[in-house]
This record gives sequence, C-alpha cells and structure tokens, in this order.
Amino acid sequence: MKGYGGQILVVDLTDGGARVERIPEEMARAFLGGNGFAARLLYHHVAAGIDPFDPLNAVVFAVGPITDTTVPGNSRACVATKSPLTGLFFDSTFGGRFPATLKRTGFDAVCITGRAREPVYLKVTRAGARIEPARALWGKTTRETVEAIQTLEGGDADVIAIGPAGEHRVRFACMAHYWKNREGISGRGGIGAVLGSKNLKAFVVAGTLKTEVADPSALKALVEETREPLTKGTQALATFGTPFLVQPINTLGGLGAYNLRSEVYAEARAISGEELTAHYHDKDTTCLKCPVACGKQYAVKEGDFSGLRAKMPEYETIFALGSMLGNSHAPSLVKANDLCDLLGMDTISLGVTLAFAAEALERGWLDPKEVGLPFGWGDWRGMLALIEQTAYRRGFGDRLAEGSWRLAETIGSDALKTVYAVKRLELPAHSARALKGMSIGYATATRGGSHHDTRPTPQYAQGFDRRGVEGKPLFAVRSQHFTAVDDSLVVCRFTSERGFGLFVGEPYARMVNAVTGWDMSVDELERIGERVVNQERMFNVREGVGRKDDVLPWRVMHEPIPDGPSAGMHCPPAELDAMLGEYYRLRGWDADGAPTPERLAALGVP
Repeated sequence: MKGYGGQILVVDLTDGGARVERIPEEMARAFLGGNGFAARLLYHHVAAGIDPFDPLNAVVFAVGPITDTTVPGNSRACVATKSPLTGLFFDSTFGGRFPATLKRTGFDAVCITGRAREPVYLKVTRAGARIEPARALWGKTTRETVEAIQTLEGGDADVIAIGPAGEHRVRFACMAHYWKNREGISGRGGIGAVLGSKNLKAFVVAGTLKTEVADPSALKALVEETREPLTKGTQALATFGTPFLVQPINTLGGLGAYNLRSEVYAEARAISGEELTAHYHDKDTTCLKCPVACGKQYAVKEGDFSGLRAKMPEYETIFALGSMLGNSHAPSLVKANDLCDLLGMDTISLGVTLAFAAEALERGWLDPKEVGLPFGWGDWRGMLALIEQTAYRRGFGDRLAEGSWRLAETIGSDALKTVYAVKRLELPAHSARALKGMSIGYATATRGGSHHDTRPTPQYAQGFDRRGVEGKPLFAVRSQHFTAVDDSLVVCRFTSERGFGLFVGEPYARMVNAVTGWDMSVDELERIGERVVNQERMFNVREGVGRKDDVLPWRVMHEPIPDGPSAGMHCPPAELDAMLGEYYRLRGWDADGAPTPERLAALGVP
C-alpha cells in the first residue's frame, strides 16, 4: 500500500515478546491510521473494566499515511490508552522528528502491553523490538532521559520519555520528545502514568525507510495551492506562537480567570504573546520540515529566573497557570512550563487543579495546614513548589496528583460544583460558556474536557454565531469528524485548519488519494471520521458512559459569566439536554447516547 508501512508491531513487556501483524488494505481504508488505528486496536486489546494501571491496559503509538511526506505539518504521531484520569479512551498527538522516524521503521502502529519487572526502554527498528534496562534512568527528567538514550543509541534515534511524574503515576503525567530545541509534549489524560505503571521509561525509534507516495505531482500541486492561505493563516503563530490568542480571547470575554469566576482577566496583557515575545523571545523552533515555526525558545535575562532558557509556554499553559490562578508574573510561567515538561506533567490539568485548590482554600474547604505551604491567588512561588510536590507525590502534591475531580470528591459535594472538568478531564482555555459550540462539544467529546474533539477555531471567526444554540449539535458532529480524520492522517491542526480547511472537504480527499492512489470521495472520508468517533464511543459505552456523563461543569450550567463582553452566557441544563437530544439523533444513537446496532453496522464498526 502506498503511504503505509503496512505493519503493526505488538510488544508484551511482561515476557519481552513481540509479533508483527499485517494491516489489510480494507482496515487502512476504513480507519486511515493514527487515531483510527489506535481506537480500533485499543477496543480489541483492552477489555472492559480493566484498571488503567493494570498490565493488561495497552498504549498505542500510531502514524498515518501522510506522515513523512511533503504535506506541511506531517511529522505528528498519535498515542492512545485507557486514561487513569478519566477511565475512558484517550488519545493525544505530538510533533518533532519522532513521528517521521517511527514511520521509517515500517510500522504504522506499535501496541505496547504488559509490565516489565524492572525499568526498561523499548527500541523499535525495522527489525522489530528490543527491550533495554533503564534502572539507571529511573528518576531522571524527560530531557536527561532523552539525552542519555541518544548518547547510547546515536543521534539518528528519536526518543520520547516520561519523567518523575509518570514514574509516580500522577494521573495527568505526560511524555516529552526533544529534537533540535523543539519539544514534543504529549499525553493529556495520564498516558505518561500508564507508561510508568508498565516500568517503561522511554520509547526509542530508528529507521530509514521512505514513504512511497502514489502521485507525487498531484500532492505537490495540492501543497502549492495551499501555500498562500497557510502562510497568511499562520502569520500570528509564526510571529508569536499560540500566546497570540491571549489578548483577542480576553477581549471577547472568554479567558477563564480565578477558577472561572470571571472570563475577563485584567492583567492579560502582561502575559500576552506580544509582551512575552518582546521580553523573552530568543529563537523560533519547528517540527521536522514544517514551514510555520510556531515553536519559540525564550530566554529570561533578569529577575528570579535570570539565565533560564526554555520553551515558550503555550496559550493553554498561560491560561491554566496564569489567568486561572490570577498569576500575571510572566517569568514564573516560563519556569513553570519548563518544570512541567522536565517532570512530565500536563500543564492544563495541573493548572486547573491548582486553581480549584486556590478557591477551596479561599472558601475554607481546605485548611492551609493541609497544603503545608503558603498558596493562593497570584502566588507563583507557592505554585512552583506545588508543581514539584505533585510530580513526586510529596505532601499535598499527592492529592493534587489525583486531578481536580478526585481532589474535590475528598472535600465534598459543594466543592465539586467549582471543578472545571468534563468526564474528569480539566477543560482548556476555550470557554464552555462563551462559545456555545464548545458547550455541546465538550459535553459529547470522547475525551471530555478537550478542545481537540470539537474545535474552537471556527467559532472565533467573524460571522459565526457563538451565542445561539441553533445548528450547534450539527457543528459539533462535523467538527468531531474533522478532528478524527485529522488525527488519523496524522497532521498538525495548525497547518490543516489554515491550509486545507476547517472541516472534511475536497482538499483532504485529494491529499489522501495523492498519497495512497485510492479514489476516496469526500463523503467516504467523512464516514471515516464518523467511524472513528463511534469506535471511541463504543469503548466508552463499555465503561458505562451514557447521557448522565455527557454533562458540563456545574459552574458552566448554573453560573452565567458575571461581567465583560460575554456577560450572561452559560449553558443551562435544559438547553444542554435539548442539544444532546439533537446531537444523538444526528449521530443515530439511542436516547442514552449509545450507538445503535443499525448505525454501527452501516459504518462497519466491529
């Protein structure tokens, strides 16, 4: 098959065994790759009711047909597992060079099961799997681990590793990949913790196989057509990185602050892309062969963190560790982001959990003695101390490591009303109240509080009605199909949305056909997105998910935004219920949100 290595590698860490499975063309055409392959593999490899930390849980790394081609933003991989934070299907994507190198091994997916007796790292090449001891690496940061393994394996090998947070099973532990100062951070939902439970410190890939493209000239013509809109559409990203979003979203009245008690942050300018770039920009960084260079390296030249050179904090991080905590101290955000990357933690879940803790302290639900150190709104020193405690599960950090929902459960039902999470996953920086499409989108998302299921990007466009409910269930359906296809190709969201379109359309069908040689229609590609969403939903239905779980945070449903341009906006229970009914009808699901046998049969979902 053009565009594919055509093989899946299944590795059992318990006994060190590995086997190769062939990918039939009908599977490739039905699930495409990346996200689709991961959803299918996990559904068949992980039985219902398995604890995420059980050796029987699996972690799947997968690439897609356009990985390591000339499509802009092609060097991305998908990784998925049963989440220890949500207990449900969870996938994440990341960039750098690792994804292209994984593709060059000839394996389109690697499925990792079991648990090693001692810490190990896994190396995959064209020849298969090799498991190496990693006791000496246990306890090291992600960067130290990557550098140590590259010294052993050579510079052509690429590494993604967990940090101390993954080793200590922090429920939102992630992974990090480093390549030429560009970091690929992946694993919201605790994928890093699952790897830690398997005693897998790192995953290493090395390969030289080239991806064969069916029609290089057609692919080149498509890329040329999209060059101008891509360049224009990513200008702000290329200049400022994702922090460029801080000011316009705050101006719109959708930037969560003080644990969402407001959605206008008075100090937003101090942590905006413009200010951060002016004071800290050192150089641009990019994933392999990507023209956008949305990554930035910062250098702090004075103050408490003078001499710090680190990756730019993304917009989501600025929200979670900045405005949600009432923290406008920009250098501390650079430091906190670097700490989270080194220790291996998702900044969104960590920051939103800390924001909940700050409010709980203010309300008297938590005793300062329980926290054990000074902490509150705007206290960046306390924030940094708690970040380290959380990674090692020391002191109060042991409770923070469980995530905001579980922490609130130990406090009481009133506390749960202030948690900003869906399906136990903390929400990101795209408002569930100010963007009505995100209201239904978050509620129905496979992952819960993720902006990569239903996309916020179209909702910020001029002319989009972000306030009304009409058409929003259909918007969520179409957007979720798009993200499933995008993550199955696998392609960067920034280059795909701005270069090829915000929904599944002709450019994507042309892309797939140029690479594979198929004659896939836009409708068939749309059905792939629908198939993947239904496969994920079936995984979650097996775990007991239904209408009762497709809800929003209490604050989103019962407390209107108090001030600013979006004042009064929220999503009352009756409004959400009506949107859910329409969403389920459009999907062909039953009244409880389960895919019907008829719909599954029509989609060919096993």
